[in-house]
Amino acid sequence: MRFLEDVRPFKAELRYRFREKRKAMPPEEKTQLDQKIANRFMNLWQFRETQTLLTYVSTAIEVDTRYIIGEALKLGKTVAVPRCIPGTREMDFYIIKSFSDLKSGAFGVLEPDKGVCKKLTDLSSGLCIVPALVFDKFGYRLGYGKGYYDRFLARFKGSAVGLCYSECVIDELPHGKYDRATQLLITERHVINPEDLNT
Repeated sequence: MRFLEDVRPFKAELRYRFREKRKAMPPEEKTQLDQKIANRFMNLWQFRETQTLLTYVSTAIEVDTRYIIGEALKLGKTVAVPRCIPGTREMDFYIIKSFSDLKSGAFGVLEPDKGVCKKLTDLSSGLCIVPALVFDKFGYRLGYGKGYYDRFLARFKGSAVGLCYSECVIDELPHGKYDRATQLLITERHVINPEDLNT
């Protein structure tokens, strides 16, 4: 990637472009792509073998995770979703037993009800689904600019997986030495292992 003295305008342009691209996706097409991505994800041995799934609850422009959450709960897995800590750029994950454990939280996103959900304290393992507007083929991501997941992934010791539409994957994103790439990237077409690209 060419050197950019200030990557912020570049990132802002990417965020705008891919947010608009996602908004323009016909609902029927999105539903079909979401199902293909979910099926690919749930066929991973990493999903089958994990006991703990950490995942965002999808918004309208994100790859749908609600079906995955429902299936993981049916399989008896521990499912934990993020809750932003007010006044900070940090978040914790709380274990949910059903969708009724969720309520509207920061930025209008569904979050676990702190009054009924137990905080996940063991971050030594598990499989974490990471959201982003754009991924590159090496597993680096461009999120919404708040930095919540960057901070969380710095202390999470399990595996991180990105779910993304093929048209929202680009060749390369700018990243710093503290950015953590996902171990796998799942699209409706491919399961991408970034490590394979470095060998």
